[in-house]
Amino acid sequence: MRKVDKQIVIDSITEQLSRHSNFYLTDISNLNASATSRLRRLCFSRDIKLVVAKNTLLRKAMENSGKEMSEMYDILKGSTSIMFSESGNAPAKLIKDFRKTSQRPILKAAYIEETSYIGDSQLDFLISIKSKNELVADLIALLQSPAKNVIGALQSGGHKLSGILKTLSDKPE
Repeated sequence: MRKVDKQIVIDSITEQLSRHSNFYLTDISNLNASATSRLRRLCFSRDIKLVVAKNTLLRKAMENSGKEMSEMYDILKGSTSIMFSESGNAPAKLIKDFRKTSQRPILKAAYIEETSYIGDSQLDFLISIKSKNELVADLIALLQSPAKNVIGALQSGGHKLSGILKTLSDKPE
């Protein structure tokens, strides 16, 4: 590969690393052609971008991205593919589902919202991570709950009060 071509690949990966706040580094080696094709289709259906990269070019892109990823440099050995996603847990769920029929992909590392997770043992934890939008929705639901209780109590009290007034007005003197 010529130096110009390498720089184009580095720039492309750097741009994707800068744009995405969530990505997973995986090992998909030893998958046959049909399994790789099935994995790519599954990634596409779940809005995950799968890219295979050379480790040296990936490391340079990581250094150029402006994000602190130095603890992930040691895992850049062997075959490495990158899964980019808007959701922090979508690639972890995909890996778990795909492993029902295959032993790969193996999770090397994940970078989620400025935090690195190293090793395949982190997969179950990464599945349980909630996205920023899910956390905001949970917070809003918690904040709305007391207000709904107060409104419900006022409405039921209003019905009781109107029932009492109706009963008193219907009562003969």
